[in-house]
Formats: sequence, C-alpha cells, structure tokens
Amino acid sequence: MILQLNLQPYFMNNYSLILLIAIFTFIAASCDSEEKTAIQGTAIVDSTELLGDLQYLSSDELEGRRTGEQGNRMAQDYIEDRFQSLNLQMAGESYRHLFNFTNSRTEENFTDAVNLIGYVQGSSNPDQYIVVTAHYDHLGISDGEIYNGADDNASGTGGLLAAARYFSENIPQNSLLFIAFDAEEQGLSGARLFIENPAVPLDQIAVNVNMDMISTNFENEIYAVGTAHYPFLKPFIDESITDTTITVSFGYDTDEWPQNWTLSSDHGPFHLEGIPFVYFGVEDHPHYHQPTDTFDSINPDFYLKAVETIIGVIENLDENLDQIVELSN
Repeated sequence: MILQLNLQPYFMNNYSLILLIAIFTFIAASCDSEEKTAIQGTAIVDSTELLGDLQYLSSDELEGRRTGEQGNRMAQDYIEDRFQSLNLQMAGESYRHLFNFTNSRTEENFTDAVNLIGYVQGSSNPDQYIVVTAHYDHLGISDGEIYNGADDNASGTGGLLAAARYFSENIPQNSLLFIAFDAEEQGLSGARLFIENPAVPLDQIAVNVNMDMISTNFENEIYAVGTAHYPFLKPFIDESITDTTITVSFGYDTDEWPQNWTLSSDHGPFHLEGIPFVYFGVEDHPHYHQPTDTFDSINPDFYLKAVETIIGVIENLDENLDQIVELSN
C-alpha cells in the first residue's frame, strides 16, 4: 500500500512565501540603489580632485606661476589638459589665447601670455553667456623665496576647474564660458586683453562670476562683491545660499568700506564695460602676497564649502538669466 499525501497546499504556501521574499528583496534593493544614487548625487564637488588641483598649482614645482616663466607654462598645460578631459568646447582653434602686453607700472614687456578659454554650450540659450573666471598666475620667485600663491589664486583656479566639471556633467540652460586668466598680477592684463579681443561678442555676456582668493578663511565667511553696482543680482544670490553652511556677506564694493574691490581683480574690466559681475573672495589675511601663502595655510573644509556655494550661485543665475538680462537693461 502506497501512502498518498496532499502536498499541494505546502508547495503553494511556500511558493507564496518565496515570491513575497523575492518581491521585498527587489524593493529593498531598489530603494538601496536609489538611496546610493541620491547620496552620490549630492556631491557637487570632488573634494579630492579640488584639493589636489590647489596643491599642485601652488607647489614649489610651479615656482609661483609668474607670467612668462616655466612654472606658469606648467600651469597652462595642467589647465588645458583638464579642459580637454572635460570635453569643453573651444572658443576658436585652441583653448590657448595668446597676447602680448606691457605692464604700465613697471614697463616690463611680456610676450605670449596665455588666457585659457573653454565653454559648455547651453541647452536653451547657447548664444547667451555667463563668464566664469579666475586667474592662475602669481608672483613667482623673489629674493630666493617662492611665492606659491595657494589662496591667490590657485584656489580660484581650482574652483574654476570644479565648476567646469560640474556644468560639463549638468548642462546649463545658457552657455558658460570658463576663462583661466593670465597676468592678473600684472595689472589685470589678461582680463583687459579679453575685453579688447573677446572670444564671444560682449553683448552676449550677461554676467561675470569671478573667483580670487576663496580658500584661506577661518571665520567661515566669504564676500560676494558687486551688488552695490548691480543690486538686481542680490536676490538671486540670496536665493541660492539659503542652505549653505558658510556665511556669504556683501560689501567691499563702495568707498564706504575700508577697501573697494570693484576694480581689484579680473571682474574689473568687465564692470568698466558695463557687464554685471559678482566677485567671490575672502578678506585679506597675513599670507596675502607673502611666501607663506602655501597649501598648508588654507582652510580645506571652508574651501570645499565655498566652491560648492559658488557653483550653486552660478546654477541659480543660469536658471534665471533671462530675468537678469531684463533687469540689467
């Protein structure tokens, strides 16, 4: 006699259990994947790359990056390589825009100075530009000491490269022109030459965002300069800094302040041409134009937050640029 058992309910119950486990496993995996994607997506800046850029550009190997000298040319190569790796478009036949000039203060002649220019084409308004700028030159060697220029302005150059990476991966509505200026320390000569020989028509430039000295501050404060001249920019800056963990202050753009920075860096020639600007920089510190302006003197945490904040401002300006253009006219 063969014993016959009814196993169908057993298999059905276990099948349902297995199916439920599989469904919950899939949901959990999906949620975990989405959570990881969200976490990864919050990183605006690669901190390792950002600090690595600043450290290299301010290293002794580059000997202070003085215009016309070998260390300056090494900085050019480094920036050009990054522009190429990000597939930035060229404003002309090359990223390199050469110029000659004479420093009006010292009467020193310079040949083949180099502005490096690349851009990301906007998805909606490709013929309207935000120009993002930072100078990469510094003072070189004096009396046997290297003026490394970590804060002034390897920091701004690193911020420029970080912004170029971010917007090459997050395409803006308007075109973003990224310019690493040469010869800022020689009377803003790189910026002046760009205004005289622009890579894009000046009437297509809606605003300039300039970075110069953005890493050495231990009060957690950076200044957004220019809203005294262009007050319509302030609401858009305010809107984009609501969640930032650093203090963004306004000022240093009238004679009521101890210093007026309106013409103190590469945004100056843009302003003189009537192009609105916002300049990000920290207050002067003991390392300014000293051989102690080295990588070891910066505030890495502040620098990362400052660059992320500036990118956020650029992004908000881009999203509202049509309105900004209307307000500026």
